[in-house]
Amino acid sequence: MIDRERRIETVTARPMTHDDIPTVVQVEKLCFGDRWTASAFAAELDNPTSTYIVAEKDGQVVGYAGFWLILEEAHITTIAVHPGSQGLKIGEQLLLRLIQAAAERGAKWMTLEVRVSNVVAQRLYEKYGFTSLGKRRGYYQDDGEDALVMWTENIWQPPYRERLARLAEPFDR
Repeated sequence: MIDRERRIETVTARPMTHDDIPTVVQVEKLCFGDRWTASAFAAELDNPTSTYIVAEKDGQVVGYAGFWLILEEAHITTIAVHPGSQGLKIGEQLLLRLIQAAAERGAKWMTLEVRVSNVVAQRLYEKYGFTSLGKRRGYYQDDGEDALVMWTENIWQPPYRERLARLAEPFDR
């Protein structure tokens, strides 16, 4: 269901399976090129420190996201939404579900790298309490672009939990 006034399309988020990999790879190529392969996604699904989810709309995978849990830190590895479904807050729903899944797995903090040129993504992460704490020079192999390193505060603290609950409200309808 699309709420055109607010440009939100509510999707179903569920754990990624091996059956999802062909579609996930197609979305990957459209969004990022050949960065991740089918075998890389398969290895992630078999990795006990990894959590990967997909967003489904009308039975079709339209996005995916994942993180690695390293001690008490959840490191977001990727978030992607099919270009035909961008602008409908599907990426935001994936981010929200990742934070919730990380908390369920015992993470206290979230971290990620984002291209310095990807201001849209940076604003989304800031909305969810991520702040830039540094830069990785030449981080991206395809073009050598720098990455901002962003972190949340402790996601178990009451102010963060309240922020997350408030941000989740539009998607709980």
